[in-house]
Amino acid sequence: MTTIKEVAKLAGVSVATVSRALNNSGYVSEEARKKVESAVKELNFYPNEVARSLYQKKSKLIGLLLPDIANPFFPLIAKGVEDGVNQRGYSLLLGNVEDDLEKEKDYLKIFAQNNIAGVISAVQGDIKDLQNMPFVLLDRVESDQNFSVHSDDYTGGMMAAEAIVSRDPKEIVIMVGPKEVPSSAVRLAGNQKVLKDHQLDYQIFQTSSFKLELAEQTAEQFFDTYPNVDSVIASNDVYAMAVMKEALKRGHRIPEDVQIIGYDDMPFSRMMYPGLATIAQPAYEIGYRGAKLLCDILEKGFVEVSRIQLPVTLKIRESVRKKDEHE
Repeated sequence: MTTIKEVAKLAGVSVATVSRALNNSGYVSEEARKKVESAVKELNFYPNEVARSLYQKKSKLIGLLLPDIANPFFPLIAKGVEDGVNQRGYSLLLGNVEDDLEKEKDYLKIFAQNNIAGVISAVQGDIKDLQNMPFVLLDRVESDQNFSVHSDDYTGGMMAAEAIVSRDPKEIVIMVGPKEVPSSAVRLAGNQKVLKDHQLDYQIFQTSSFKLELAEQTAEQFFDTYPNVDSVIASNDVYAMAVMKEALKRGHRIPEDVQIIGYDDMPFSRMMYPGLATIAQPAYEIGYRGAKLLCDILEKGFVEVSRIQLPVTLKIRESVRKKDEHE
């Protein structure tokens, strides 16, 4: 591996001059700079980013914390974050927390040890361990949290309930996301507002996790608890699909016997049949806008808008019944 000393030797300048040229710090004559650039190119030299970050007291690394990379929603967020930070000259260090507090703490230590510039997080943990490290929260955001990007979950909850209400529901069950996830409560509030306005009875089935590996087990428990359900407002697309699968296993027709609406609009929601009706939230844009927000904080020191809420849309597909008027 080429060292900075070899670059200095080939360029015929001091190591300090090479360092100043690479870091754009201090005076370097135009002649010396050209010699350094030529030597770097000839030797195919790549600066040690960790050493550079220690020298400059900042790095070009961004830390990203995700709750569960197996959930298809979060890779889309990660893609948006990656594209956003790459466009601004940063690289990404990913931490897959898997709803494990100890793993989260370990990743935060790794981030600190790598002298990262800032953190983007979609988990509900405590990032105070990073002291004054700039950070942006994504998706799972408390109502008073600045430096955040999330979708309009209250409106999304209302849209999901309205889609069910207009399609002759008889026994409605809301499959609510985990209590510790802020967006779950907000979506539920939107659901309840619409159902109460229409004076419709409903039941609530509380899930303990959004984890992919628990979806089928949860769907079995759901139908064991509510065997006569005919309308389901699911917490996300993964669990909605698990409910659809379990309904079919039990001999129910979709949507005639059981109609289901999800949340997220993952790609497979429209590729399957029956297609899953759902609330589309812009996962990629959440990540991309979060990356832009953090980079603006790092580079400008201020932002005009610190809390960004993105709109959601209703996607009607075959998993819900038709209604008389035009959709």
